[in-house]
Amino acid sequence: MAEVRLEHANITVSDPERSAKMLEDIFGWKVRWAGEAIDTGRSIHVGGEESYLALYHSGTEQGAAGDSYKTVNGLNHLAVVVDDLHAVEQKVRAAGYTPGEHHDYEPGERFYFRDHDGIEFEVVSYA
Repeated sequence: MAEVRLEHANITVSDPERSAKMLEDIFGWKVRWAGEAIDTGRSIHVGGEESYLALYHSGTEQGAAGDSYKTVNGLNHLAVVVDDLHAVEQKVRAAGYTPGEHHDYEPGERFYFRDHDGIEFEVVSYA
């Protein structure tokens, strides 16, 4: 069977440029593409060579989502694997975000934080 992998996730954000810069600063990702998108919106694709996040804004006022853990079709969190969990936690703090829960269980150690839009990120290391 051929390899199957997740290439990207497309999420709606309040400011694609701000979100892209945050992801570049914390994870070292790069903008792969930026331009016009559906419904006169704008998207920025930021990530690595094999996977990325598509950061979308419709260009019009958008409402905030409810509790994702209680909503069908809700985005609960995005998990990012890193080599040095503690170094990334320092970058999260330097960017003005507060790391939340920390867990150390098989197969890896992890912590969570929410960005300026309330999107939850799980940062995990299997090192």
